[in-house]
Amino acid sequence: MSATTSDIEKATGVLRAGGLVAFPTETVYGLGANAEDPAAVARIFRVKGRPPSHPLIVHIGGARDLDDWVEDVPATARLLAEHFWPGPLTLVLPRGRRVPLEATGGLETVAVRVPDHPVALALLATFGGGVTAPSANRFGQVSPTTADHVRAELGDGADFVLDGGPCQVGVESTIVDATGGVPSILRPGGVTREDLEAVLGHRLAVPSTSRIRVPGQHPSHYAPRARVVLVEPEEVVAEAERAQELGHQVGVLLPPALADAPVKAHAVVALPDSPAAYARGLYGLLRGLDQQGCDLIVASLPVEDGLGLAIANRLRRAAGPRPS
Repeated sequence: MSATTSDIEKATGVLRAGGLVAFPTETVYGLGANAEDPAAVARIFRVKGRPPSHPLIVHIGGARDLDDWVEDVPATARLLAEHFWPGPLTLVLPRGRRVPLEATGGLETVAVRVPDHPVALALLATFGGGVTAPSANRFGQVSPTTADHVRAELGDGADFVLDGGPCQVGVESTIVDATGGVPSILRPGGVTREDLEAVLGHRLAVPSTSRIRVPGQHPSHYAPRARVVLVEPEEVVAEAERAQELGHQVGVLLPPALADAPVKAHAVVALPDSPAAYARGLYGLLRGLDQQGCDLIVASLPVEDGLGLAIANRLRRAAGPRPS
């Protein structure tokens, strides 16, 4: 199913009236508000149960609009925008006057991106402004990659849901600190470190902590209801069977090398060889294991290059301590 012109116009009206619209991007579905309306932005935090200090991303219609939303754009940021927008890359830059502090968690930096989805771009063009949006799910839980996920997760928390079909990337955008000096990756995502390095001509750090708060840094994030346990690939089968014998309803994410291994568990999923396919399906797999009644999920980390870095990041966060 895909949103119609009439749907886009209805969603635009909701945004202009201070409401919330769930909309598709190439990464995940977002819960959007008028980026210049502090009251609407504050409502996003209430609907999600999200801490107000946790910054949001401002979605804009094109790189041409960047100067309208940030105070200063270094040459490096313009270079990355030229190569990767529209696309799953978010740039952190000095906050412009149009962006309320409610959207930045009180910071003087703002996260900005141009989504690569026809429905999102049509919404931004018709609305004519910026749309502030985190993922359209309860804080800390699994991000939605279909409109049905949004409806199941938020109920009537969104005033309107634009259906643009399944998301094609499936994990959130890569966030890069471009505030000056040497950029660094604050959150791995849909644009790989290798692709960024090829454009910049030098290595990029992926620090475990940052002076700048950005989405996805909470110790627990992207988490299903089931507890996620990470082990080495060769230990997945034994750990799953051990937990099943202890009385757990175990879901298993089998690495490709073990796709044909017999496993005594409640639910078993053989993962695809392609990192792109794994990333695209990851959140749906986690949701599916929840729906099958699993209370524990056993998985291993993929090789951390290309999209494997983003997948590993999401699994580590999913396995982390749950938000209180």
